[in-house]
Amino acid sequence: MRRSVKRQMITVFLGLLVSLIAVLFIINVRFLEPYYIGNKKTQFIEMYHMLNQAVEKGSLDNTDKSGELIFLAEKSNISFLVQDSSGVFYTNVHDQEQLKNQLLGYRLNQAQKTGKVLESTDHYQITQSWSPWNQTDYVEMWGSLDDGSQFLLRSPLEGIKESAKISNRFLLSIGSVLILVGIISVWFFSKRLTDPILELALLSDRMADLDFEAKYTSGGCDEIGELGANFNRMSEKLESTICELKCANNRLKEDIEQKEKLEKMRNEFLGNVSHELKTPIALIQGYAEGLKEGVNDDPRDREFYCDVIMDEAAKMNQMVRNLLTLNQLEFGDEDIVFERFDLTELIRGILQSMEILAEQEGIRVIFRQEQRVYVWADEFKVEQVVRNYVSNAFHHVDKEKVVEVRIRTEENKARVTVFNTGAPIAEEDVGHIWEKFYKADKAHTREYGGNGIGLSIVKAIMESFHQKYGVNNYDNGVEFWFELDVQ
Repeated sequence: MRRSVKRQMITVFLGLLVSLIAVLFIINVRFLEPYYIGNKKTQFIEMYHMLNQAVEKGSLDNTDKSGELIFLAEKSNISFLVQDSSGVFYTNVHDQEQLKNQLLGYRLNQAQKTGKVLESTDHYQITQSWSPWNQTDYVEMWGSLDDGSQFLLRSPLEGIKESAKISNRFLLSIGSVLILVGIISVWFFSKRLTDPILELALLSDRMADLDFEAKYTSGGCDEIGELGANFNRMSEKLESTICELKCANNRLKEDIEQKEKLEKMRNEFLGNVSHELKTPIALIQGYAEGLKEGVNDDPRDREFYCDVIMDEAAKMNQMVRNLLTLNQLEFGDEDIVFERFDLTELIRGILQSMEILAEQEGIRVIFRQEQRVYVWADEFKVEQVVRNYVSNAFHHVDKEKVVEVRIRTEENKARVTVFNTGAPIAEEDVGHIWEKFYKADKAHTREYGGNGIGLSIVKAIMESFHQKYGVNNYDNGVEFWFELDVQ
């Protein structure tokens, strides 16, 4: 369980404060009275010397001199009694009987039995004794002066005991107030000290959870403020570093994915190319061997053999070019130049270039677009898309042998559709026709020399434009389409 810094500070401070008050209380109780008695002994000795001086000068009965003694005695709360050699008593109290009896007790060695000797010399003795007459402890000094006079000094201890009690009660009262004030003060200052620390603790927790939006806001010019500023700098640097690491990690993932993609494409490419080249190479090899061995001397047959070889070589050449084009598109090696051009004029030019092929195959081409439609795209690549669509339609047209090209504009988009009459594409083939080397009707594709790359090129171009494309089946034919931006 976490210990609160504020609670520890309050506990330690209050512990020190209470301990200090308790020590003062114990010292007051235990050592105040001995200190008072020690101080009283000094006063007694001073009084003793003054009495000696007065006796030597014979001024005890002098009103002025004795007045000074009386003043000093009252100031120090001392009662004194002096009996000279002639039996005359000098004192500063009115009731002399107690002092006389106590002095007589010391002379007769009786008072010492009930007292505690504090100090003793050849001339005097200081004791702490109990008085049975008034039930009070006294500090007393008795002995003889230099001229032989007997003396007794007495000071009650009741005053110091009462003072000690009052002092203890005062100390307890002040101590209680100090403890209360201490609690409030420590709570206030500990709050000012621990609130920034708690904020730093929460900040460190959030930073541990990679929340770098958390900042130290309490400020301050002390060590905690400096620590908070360092936390903020550390948070910014960590965020920047983690951002760089994430970017580097993302680039690494992209590189790994690209490498895996390249490896996969390479394997597919090798497999597909080897598969596609196998048949034409076999045909070329077979017919070339036939020519070499002179299988048939008929010129027409030799011409046929040469035509087959040339036709297969042309197909291989076209396939290689298509593969190079597709490779450039898929790997992004070819720059895309967006420009605004007339789509209607582009399609019309493509259809005009293919009129001879249409006449040879008996295909009726329909394109009734008269209004100019301007679009944004790479004109050369759009021409490839349209040419692939039209060429594909020419190769698969059937029945009425009609190929119709249209341009529809709606919502800032121009949609180009190429429709040909004939059999629709099988549903199981619709999802694969955009794949490289995929042929829905392999026999028919082989017949016109297709290699299954044209629609893959269309897909790569349209995806590089980030535009939509697709195919729709109808009862009487198939429609391919793509879209471009008008604005």
